[in-house]
Amino acid sequence: MAKQIWKPGTILYPVPVVMVSCGDMEKSNIITVAWTGTINSDPAMTYISVRPERYSYDIIKERGEFVINVTTESLAYATDWCGVRSGKDYDKFKEMGLTKEKAHHIDCPVIAESPISIECKVKDIVKLGTHDMFVAEILGALADEKYMDEKGKFDFEKSRPICYSHGEYFGLGTKLGKFGYSVQKKKGKK
Repeated sequence: MAKQIWKPGTILYPVPVVMVSCGDMEKSNIITVAWTGTINSDPAMTYISVRPERYSYDIIKERGEFVINVTTESLAYATDWCGVRSGKDYDKFKEMGLTKEKAHHIDCPVIAESPISIECKVKDIVKLGTHDMFVAEILGALADEKYMDEKGKFDFEKSRPICYSHGEYFGLGTKLGKFGYSVQKKKGKK
C-alpha cells in the first residue's frame, strides 16, 4: 500500500460541528465551531478552539462561559450561516429563527432547537497559534425529551446529528456496533 507524505495539518476528520451560544439573554451570539471535543470524564470537561479575531472570542473570554449546542440535519443551514456571518452585523438567533432558552447553571442562552445543549464554565484559555482553546468544565446538559427512548437513554440516531469534514457537512451513517461488541460473548456460547 502506497501512502503520500503530506505536510502537518488538520486532517483528523470527521469532527462534530456545533453552534456555541454566548453572551446573555439580552445580548447574545452564536458561533459555529468544529474544533471541540471531550477532555475529561470526572470532572466532565470539554473545549472549544476559537480564533481571537472572531466576534464571540471576547464575549466568551469576558463572561467565562458558553453553551455547546449539538447540531442536526435540520439545523445544518443555520449552522453554516452562523459560521460565515458575524455577530457584529447580525442577530443570529433572529436571522435564523432560533429560540433562546435560559440555561440552568450559567447566564448564556441555549438554542432550544438543539437536541443537546452543554453548559460550560471556562477554566483556562490556552493560546495555541491560530486558535485559542477554551478549556471548560461541563456544569450541566439539557437533553430534549423527544429524543429519549423507552429506557430513558438519549437516542442520538433519532436526533440526526451532523459532522464536519474538509469544509463539508455530513449526516451520520449506519450504526456499526457498540462499545465492547468485539469482545462480547455470543448468546448460547460458553
